Amino acid sequence: MLRVHFTAEDVARVRVAAVPDHLWEISNSFQALAGEDNNPAFGDWRRLVRPLLGPSDVLLAALLPPRGYSPDFLTPDRSRVPGLDSAVEAVLTTPKPVLRADLARLAASRHRPRRPLPAEVRALAEGEPEALHRLGGALRTYYRRALLPFRPHIRAQVEADLAARARAALAGGTDGLLASFRPVLRWEPPVLEAPYPFDRELRLGGRGLLLQPCFFCSRRPVMLAAPSPERTPVLVYPIQHAGDWARGHSAMERATRLGELVGRTRAAILADAVTGRTTGELARRIGISGAAASQHTAVLRRAGLLLSVRRSRYVLHTITPAGLALLGGPSGAPGALFDV
Repeated sequence: MLRVHFTAEDVARVRVAAVPDHLWEISNSFQALAGEDNNPAFGDWRRLVRPLLGPSDVLLAALLPPRGYSPDFLTPDRSRVPGLDSAVEAVLTTPKPVLRADLARLAASRHRPRRPLPAEVRALAEGEPEALHRLGGALRTYYRRALLPFRPHIRAQVEADLAARARAALAGGTDGLLASFRPVLRWEPPVLEAPYPFDRELRLGGRGLLLQPCFFCSRRPVMLAAPSPERTPVLVYPIQHAGDWARGHSAMERATRLGELVGRTRAAILADAVTGRTTGELARRIGISGAAASQHTAVLRRAGLLLSVRRSRYVLHTITPAGLALLGGPSGAPGALFDV
């Protein structure tokens, strides 16, 4: 069990990251791909991506075992600097003492077979430029193969989660926000509890907490093993997934489903869902029955233009990047998440 202890100052400094983190998505997705976790949310994605793995992924397999410790330097605190290139650069400029310490911890992990780390990983521990160059190439290649084709779906589902968090914060402040993470997190003031592979106590001591949504975080939150004592701790939490998110991502399938879209009512629903609306809100604002709103949102959802996520007693609908493009919105609005 993880227990995060808050002071009054910490409560005032709670934030939710507004964008996915490239490095956490790379790390968690690779572990989900290599492991035996039967999370059905990733089943279709695994079947599509596993045949695409290549020689460069052997290095990532050594660094990112399916269970247990993975090196902290692979997911550094970059002060939320966007972009894949800046993320990879942050990894490659890790100081040598940090590389050595993290990889020594990996070698001693109880989930690893008792054998020496591969020579390429030992070269990383010494900060050898060629080894770092290969690591950078492996991270970029894996991202292009495994994550980039699904980026619109990842963006849309993270945006849906953020819309729900924003509503909870508006309705109940920080208490409402933290309470909205049940059952993944349990807020019993002044302690936030989460399932964890071992008992861990974290006292924030006025630093606050950054809650980082992660599409490929599976089932339970994760944190750095040895976070910097000077920086705001980051708690990475899993989001809710639509069960068929990895299906129907080909251009031909999307074009076929777009043919279902006809009429002003659905266009109005798309426009109103930019900031997130419940079925009841859509019905009231557009002047249709609840049953009609449900029917229209189902068609939009099948076409890949709307994402619907159940939250307690209501269903929250948010527009996807494809839906925004159909409305003629700029490619970067509102909030172009997970950019390369």
